[in-house]
Amino acid sequence: MSTVDEFIAQRSPVWNELDELVQRGGSRPARRLGALDVRRLGRSYRATSADLAIARRAYPGHPLIARLEQLVRTGRSAVYHSVGRSLSLRDFVTHGYWRRVRERGAMLALAAVCFFGPALLGGYWAWRDPAAAVAVVPEDFQYVTEPRTRGEDWGVSVEQQAGFASQIFTNNIRVAILALAGGVLLGVGALLLLLYNGLIIGAVMGLGIGAGNGPAMFQQVTAHGVLELSLIVVAGAAGMRMGWAIIDPGTRPRGVALREEARAATEMVLGTAFCLFIAGLVEGFVTPSGSSLGFVLAVGFGLGISYWGAVFFLGRKRPEPVTDALEP
Repeated sequence: MSTVDEFIAQRSPVWNELDELVQRGGSRPARRLGALDVRRLGRSYRATSADLAIARRAYPGHPLIARLEQLVRTGRSAVYHSVGRSLSLRDFVTHGYWRRVRERGAMLALAAVCFFGPALLGGYWAWRDPAAAVAVVPEDFQYVTEPRTRGEDWGVSVEQQAGFASQIFTNNIRVAILALAGGVLLGVGALLLLLYNGLIIGAVMGLGIGAGNGPAMFQQVTAHGVLELSLIVVAGAAGMRMGWAIIDPGTRPRGVALREEARAATEMVLGTAFCLFIAGLVEGFVTPSGSSLGFVLAVGFGLGISYWGAVFFLGRKRPEPVTDALEP
């Protein structure tokens, strides 16, 4: 292994380049530096970060480490500040949100299992033992055991529909925010939220099917349910990814990992909140109207396919020369 003097002589040009670019870029590197220099900033930051890791292992206690730590701190600030300023609302709507949903596929799958697994078990339990299930299901949902004709209009006025939609939207947003907040508790809060909501929704469906209202419930729930249940899973995944950043930060310092994942999770919840608003409108105005089965299926599965299609197509990585060059 080379001596520390040899290491400094060999690598100092890279460190000096990073320092010079950071100083020249100031508070707006993406604007003050040209495209070529922005790429150089990203490369020199990554190289200096690697050199810091080598120096910590090979030359513990040497003053060089403090110098490199300072360089990496200022470099990280320039890199992430540039990325943050380059994002716009348009970028978020057309790409950013969908990429956040897609980029943690394993976490999304785990959230789906934690939600739909209890839903299936809860539905079977309520169907087999409705007396016990009624004692657990909130009173507001026990109307599913009352006889109802498929496609029947609920007799709700437009004003009542608007109030109903507002109430649903508020509840859905509360669930999404709780899922995000639950991520701080090592993801346990988000996990419990998924398990509980899955169990209750499954039990409600089981009670309705057991009472002979299965076809009517399917027709009345499908219009909003496909999208709404998808969004609950996404919100749960957002909270769980925050918790996982604390448990397993990977190569990143735990504080850095938590900050990065918290930002990503917040973006997921913000985008999900808007989609929940759409689901709430459908649940408030379409669901009580007694629409035909064909219309309900078209709305429900149309929204679901549109959402997951956007996740798949808009969430793919796309070439972004300036932003990608800055990513560490």
